[in-house]
Parts: sequence; C-alpha cells; structure tokens
Amino acid sequence: MATRNKSASSDTIYALSSGQPPAAIAIIRISGPEAGLVLERLTDVRPEPRRASLRMLRDGSGDILDHALTLWFPGPATATGEDLAELHLHGGRAVVDAVLSALPALGHGLRLAEPGEFTRRALLNGQMDLSAVEGLADLLTAETERQRKEALRRADGALTRRLGDWTRSLLAIAARIEAEIDYDGEVELGSDSTASPISALSADIDKALAVPPAERLRDGLRVAIVGPPNAGKSTLFNALVGREAAIVSDIPGTTRDAIERPLSIAGMPFVLVDTAGLRETDDPIERIGVERAHNQRALADIIIDLTGDMAAGDQPIISVSTKADVRPPREDALALSAVTGEGLATLHARLADIGSRLLPREGEVALDRRYRERLYEVRAELDAALATSDPLLRAEHIRIARERIDSLTGGAGIEDMLDALFGRFCLGK
Repeated sequence: MATRNKSASSDTIYALSSGQPPAAIAIIRISGPEAGLVLERLTDVRPEPRRASLRMLRDGSGDILDHALTLWFPGPATATGEDLAELHLHGGRAVVDAVLSALPALGHGLRLAEPGEFTRRALLNGQMDLSAVEGLADLLTAETERQRKEALRRADGALTRRLGDWTRSLLAIAARIEAEIDYDGEVELGSDSTASPISALSADIDKALAVPPAERLRDGLRVAIVGPPNAGKSTLFNALVGREAAIVSDIPGTTRDAIERPLSIAGMPFVLVDTAGLRETDDPIERIGVERAHNQRALADIIIDLTGDMAAGDQPIISVSTKADVRPPREDALALSAVTGEGLATLHARLADIGSRLLPREGEVALDRRYRERLYEVRAELDAALATSDPLLRAEHIRIARERIDSLTGGAGIEDMLDALFGRFCLGK
C-alpha cells in the first residue's frame, strides 16, 4: 500500500463493499471526515444517525442515479472508527457503475479505497486489533467448515483474549518484582516469589505452542499420491476430487508434473497432489517429474502409498491397492477401485481421522508462524528470568517478554506485514 495511505486518514474513501453486480442489492461504503458532506451532496440531507432512510441519489449535475437506502454513522463508534456512510443500491451493474463514477466528481478529496483500507483504518483507530484483522482475512478466504469456524473465533477475539491473559500475567509478575526492588528488606516476598507464576505462564504458552499450526488449517493438509507408473494414481486422484482433473492413460510416464486440487473431507481442508510415477528413466523431462514427485512426498502431511513398500516415517501413510475390480489387492492394503467406488468411502474416513489429529481441534487457538516465533522468544525470556536471582535482570526479561507479546497485537515495526496482510482484502473491506 502506498505510504500516503498509511497515515492519510484525512482522506475520505469509498468502495463497493458487497459482491460484484448483478445482485439484488449493492452496498457502497464511504468513510472519512467528509463522509457526511458527501451524503448530503447525494441526497440533499444528512439522515438521522443509524436509521435507514429511502432517498433519491443525484450526481453533481442533478441527474438521478438511483432510489436507495442511505445510512449515516457518525464516528468514532463505527466500523472504521471515523464518520461512515452506506448506500444500499439496486444491484444492477449500470446502477453501481453510475454511482461509483459520480462519487469522485463530488470533490471533498473523495477517492477509491485500496484493498483492505477500511479494515486498516479500523485497526489504526482501535476498533480492531491485529489478531482480529488476521482472523477476518482468513474468514474472507475460508472454503471449508473448519476454516470458517476457526477464522470466526479468531475474528471474534479468541486469540486476543489469550494474549491479554498472558499480558496480565506478565504485568502481575512485573509488579511483584518491582515490589521486591522498591521495598527490599521491608516486604517478605521471598527470592523465588515470582518463580512459580513464571513457570505457570511458561507451561501455558507451551500448551498453546503444542497445538497444530494454523497454516495447516488455512492452507489445507497436503496429501501426496505416490506410486509407480500405471498404478492408478491419476485415476484415484480424479475419483477423489470428483472430476477429470488429471490425464489418465495406459502410457507410462503420462503424468510429468505434480497436479494439485483442494478437497474438503468432513469439513476439513486438504490439498490432493497427483505425482509422476516413481521409476528410473532416461527421459530428461520425466526425470524432472520423478524428482518433483520425491519433493512432493517430502512436503506432504499425509501419503497415499500405491507402491506397497514405503517405509513408515514422520508422515502418516495410507497403503492402498488400486484396480481392485480387475486384480487381487495386496495384503495389508486398502482395496480400492475408482471404477466401482470400492474403498473410496473408507479412504475418506481414514483421511478424516488423520486430519482430525493433524489439524487444530475445534476450540483450540491455532497459531501461525509469526505468533509462534514471537512466543518462542517470550519463552526464551521467561527461561532467562527463571535462571537469574537478580531482580533487576529478571524484571528486564519480563519487560522484553511483554514487548514481544505487544508486537503481536499491533505495534511498531509491522508495516511490511500489514501491507501483505491487507493486500489479501477486497476494496470494500
């Protein structure tokens, strides 16, 4: 986002906040110090706050744009923390385009919002914290039920409340240390009076770090189908995704590159990966495909093994025997037939069972990489605080730990991260 917009809250911005037309209703949002004047220019009157009013919208030349419901929300008790107006239009494309074209011609420094700028203003004006904003970003891209529930919990402040609990614990510890320093010899707190609460806080943070990472839920569990040529990998891939996404042929080496498709099973997100057949080959292009297949196997969270001899490792392995309709299945393997559907329901059930163990459980607070990295730093400071008996040094470690947690909810030094985050939003958010 351009630098001018990071601090240019004096601008009044507008954007379509509903889905792309045509639709039954389209909502245009206007936010900023001139939002009320813009509404008056469009309707000749500023409506009563927080009450929908039916008004005729006119452009700067007085021509009618639409009959619309208008709403006026004086700041700061608004979604963005500043004056806010909404226009609820008829959702035809021509109506929306006419109003969007008329707005900048009204003046008042009105300009089109950039992606995520409404939410960014909410963050800067204290209406949302960073964790809630990230939850909203995940909610906008959620494709499965589990993703929706987790994003909604985060947007509603579940992680914020957890961080707040840790901050309050650190403040209480800091207060006890300050009492030891200020009233040395007068207050009987004991040299280890803060050791127990520090240990308890460390254990609570460790528990949060032990929850499966949020990236698995956001991006989906990677499931690689691995096996030799002509083992039925692409046929199984197509059967699982429900369409002809991969080319199926009796010619060995048809699949040269990894093919990925998202898949939802029991409300959980997966990414299914079809890979090239594993074999020795003189074909330089096929060799690249085989190498990529090995890479996909290493990156996978779950492996569907069609070889029958894959050694158990860190990843869960589901051994399957394909083409059960034309040949006897291997022993100790799940018999599958993409033609008859035999075994597919069982495979879905096994993937769901593994997924329930690899993904955060409902109600758990999942942390992404940025949060985990900061909390590992917090843990290091807590360990250092426990390792010293000097109250001044212990107080300093607790202070640094508080700074690390504060940076997670929106502090200095996060502008680049904010630019990337708000780039995921649409204009109307």
